[in-house]
Amino acid sequence: MDLIPGIIYSFAALFIILDPLLSVPIFAAMTKGQTPAEIHKQAFIAVSVAGGLMYLFLIFNKTIFDILGLTLPSFQIAGGILLFLLGIQEALGIEIGHCKDRAKTAAGVVIGTPLLCGPGTITTVMLLSKDYGLLIPFIAITLSLLATWLILYYSELIQRVLGEVVTDIMGKVLGMLVAAIAIKIVASGVMAMATVH
Repeated sequence: MDLIPGIIYSFAALFIILDPLLSVPIFAAMTKGQTPAEIHKQAFIAVSVAGGLMYLFLIFNKTIFDILGLTLPSFQIAGGILLFLLGIQEALGIEIGHCKDRAKTAAGVVIGTPLLCGPGTITTVMLLSKDYGLLIPFIAITLSLLATWLILYYSELIQRVLGEVVTDIMGKVLGMLVAAIAIKIVASGVMAMATVH
């Protein structure tokens, strides 16, 4: 009886926190000049990275942090720093790193985490597993990843509809917003770590 409402609620929560539409201009900017096949590959990598982390934390929950001696605040700070670098890179139109082959795979990995699957997503997955167990969040994660993959897969089409200039402007503005969000994540991580100690 509670299966369908639970899946709908969990899917909505995860889709909102993943926010794949936010990633489209950034993803389009990072994969600019790549072939459709490469873009589709990056979309798959991004969803695979995000999905791998989400399933991992769904099944093993806090065990991973306990084994490594880490806390969620420390993960927040690390994720926030990476997200800040991504935001600066997109806002200023600079490329961090020098290896072209690495740059090709960077889009998928960086979009996958921390942009799609950051501290907020992992926390949401952990909370859903507490409330619903494993089955409902597992189905919801799968559905949200499928929706995210479709949006990223057709990012080139979305970019064409919006136009290159609009997408470029959106990418730079969103880069600043991503940097601002990153600072907020780092600040909340620092505050949480301070209260623990």
